[in-house]
Amino acid sequence: MSVEPVVSSPLGRRRPAHEKDVEALEFIEEMTRNCDSVQERVLGEILSGNSDTEYLQRFQLGGKTDRDTFKAKVPVVTYEDLKPEIQRIANGDRSKILSSRPISEFLTSSGTSAGERKLMPTIEEEWNRRQLLYSLLMPVMNLYVPDLDKGKALYFLFVKAETKTPGGLLARPVLTGYYKSDHFKTRPYDPFNVYTSPNEAILCPDTFQSMYAQMLCGLIMHHKVLRVGAVFASGLIRAIRFLQVNWKLLAHDIETGTLNPRIADPSIRRCMEESLRPDQGLAEFIRTQCEGEAWEGIITRIWPNTKYLDVIVTGAMAQYIPTLDYYSRGLPLACTMYASSECYFGLNLNPICKPSEVSYTIMPNMGYFEFTPHDPQVPAYPSLDLPPRMVDLANVEVGKEYELIVTTYSGLCRYRVGDILRVTGFHNSAPQFRFVRRRNVLLSIDSDKTDEAELQGAVERALRLLRESNTSVVEYTSYADTATIPGHYVIYWELLGKDKENGPSHEVLDQCCLAMEESLNSVYRQCRVTDNSIGPLEIRVVKNGSFEELMDYAISRGASINQYKVPRCVSLGPIVELLDSRVVSAHFSPRAPSWTPERRH
Repeated sequence: MSVEPVVSSPLGRRRPAHEKDVEALEFIEEMTRNCDSVQERVLGEILSGNSDTEYLQRFQLGGKTDRDTFKAKVPVVTYEDLKPEIQRIANGDRSKILSSRPISEFLTSSGTSAGERKLMPTIEEEWNRRQLLYSLLMPVMNLYVPDLDKGKALYFLFVKAETKTPGGLLARPVLTGYYKSDHFKTRPYDPFNVYTSPNEAILCPDTFQSMYAQMLCGLIMHHKVLRVGAVFASGLIRAIRFLQVNWKLLAHDIETGTLNPRIADPSIRRCMEESLRPDQGLAEFIRTQCEGEAWEGIITRIWPNTKYLDVIVTGAMAQYIPTLDYYSRGLPLACTMYASSECYFGLNLNPICKPSEVSYTIMPNMGYFEFTPHDPQVPAYPSLDLPPRMVDLANVEVGKEYELIVTTYSGLCRYRVGDILRVTGFHNSAPQFRFVRRRNVLLSIDSDKTDEAELQGAVERALRLLRESNTSVVEYTSYADTATIPGHYVIYWELLGKDKENGPSHEVLDQCCLAMEESLNSVYRQCRVTDNSIGPLEIRVVKNGSFEELMDYAISRGASINQYKVPRCVSLGPIVELLDSRVVSAHFSPRAPSWTPERRH
């Protein structure tokens, strides 16, 4: 028996803040009222537009663009299935492999394959589609938060390293591509969307110089700031930590009207010289707010007119909510949109809701979406002979979980994104989803995603260093520790030594930490080396018998002794406390792992 859709239409009950918002809100209503017909149109456009590609011709659609033919003939695929085609494009093959339109660049995913970022092909026209979704965010926010045109947004935005494939195509994260595009750099003036950070600071590839300039601008304009944000919650917390470490330098620059010589980027220096003037009063204000140990409410103290924080706090980012509440005295946390390197999906039509209630309305014009029912207890693809049952966007059921499958204008067909979503309701006929988690992801601090197989491989690499001391790892688990800034991976090890008098030294265990980091994927290592968004990996050695106590705890909570397996990642407070109470020594990576922007080909 299906659950009746929970229909919500908040847009119809609220008055647009500005005349120009009306068109955007009407577009949202039109798309969501006609969800299924829009999806049918989108699939037809994609299949007809890419009908002469090598990939689609392989499945002999015969020019048909209907859903039944598409589902019957085109298989559901993963990145590994498409890797040969993607590698040909990366190597310079310009024939119509996946897309009839030229591939303009690759967007590097935070997900990895063989330790390297996945390469998602995109076409130039897709930036227009992404920009369309961006253009809907403020008209929706204006329904809930008044007078955002009376001030500015302090958003910490950054570009990341980019490289070129052997065939000469750019490969970079989607946000780096967006910030470097004309859509962003030459965006028209919008009083509802003015940033304190100049483009020169955002586009500076040096993380320290970029953060310093953006923080300095935010401090100079502190009374004009109405919202504070970053892409991820971890990024905003990192910005506050940067202020904790560098407030004396920032206050000095404000007091003297001069820019720290460490900021050497010529474009930043030019634009800062135009706005930086001596202001002793502001410098004293910053010193007064920052010199003490108590940083509770620091955001609202320095930027007193802040109405909300704009950050992603769903999925793995939910672990940062208490820290953000501490720094902001509980300001609303707005999650505005749902997007990935593969496709931009939709937006939150109630952006000031509680983090636990965040749901995204999928915009049916962004791509063609299918869903396979997800049951954590059942393999998604139990047999190659039995393809998964697919559900169209308009036919999902409230309360059920699904894995997202996407077909894009850029040439991805029936591609498994890897996101698990739960249907929470409908806006008109378009479903609303809560992001549950990434499939198979075990650990995540920032944009990194580490799965169980990768963690196991890292442990096995580190174990080689223990052989000389005849020591082995009896059991292990892991924990994403976000109490530190930046957060870091914690690995709990229970060791068994054949020679108790000749166990591994402290230095060897430190090297085990580094060996694990060297084994982890390039996204993790980039976060460690250039972004400084993840701290050194830590191994905590626990007393013998600790994992038996962990099993006893699980059984006392109802787990079956016959089916119990040691979890490879823990997050429950009592379990972390139990393990921490058994720690006999702690060890950290002595240095950062190796990383370069160049890919291994």
